[in-house]
Amino acid sequence: MLMPRQKTPDLQVPLLGGGMFDLANDGSERGTVVCFYRGLHCPLCATYLAELEKRTPEFAERGVKTIAISSDEEERAQAMADKISATALRFGYDLPLAKAKDWGLYISTSRGKTSIGIEEPALFSEPGLFMVTPQQTLYYGSVQTMPFVRPHFSELVGALDFAIGNDYPARGEYTGAV
Repeated sequence: MLMPRQKTPDLQVPLLGGGMFDLANDGSERGTVVCFYRGLHCPLCATYLAELEKRTPEFAERGVKTIAISSDEEERAQAMADKISATALRFGYDLPLAKAKDWGLYISTSRGKTSIGIEEPALFSEPGLFMVTPQQTLYYGSVQTMPFVRPHFSELVGALDFAIGNDYPARGEYTGAV
């Protein structure tokens, strides 16, 4: 289980357009929003990522970078980026499922073709949304077993404004006896 204020697992994946994403060296002023998505086969992911694309400039204004990552190979990741007309949001691909498990993501098995007629991979990770500090510690995390009912990016932007303005610490860090 990932713990707030503790170092997250390392994370390196290739980026669409070339180069590598390395969370440890992302170089953001206030952190990185890492959005793990199910893959091209998921119509809910496309809608969700379109919202993240729209909000990416707002995160950037606050010193926060964004990235969307899946276990899809490059061609499927590019198809998703094209589908949502991504220009600001970075896309990482080829996430090893062992690394997805390190992040606490749930893994699902294929059910064949989805409602939009795209074949699910044999195995893929379910959604997760994380805000990671420049020191690579967990600030915020949300992990799901299903593609439904995800955190709203507009609320996360608003929460960042509050957190920045009040020097609000990551919460949920207590690990002692209860």
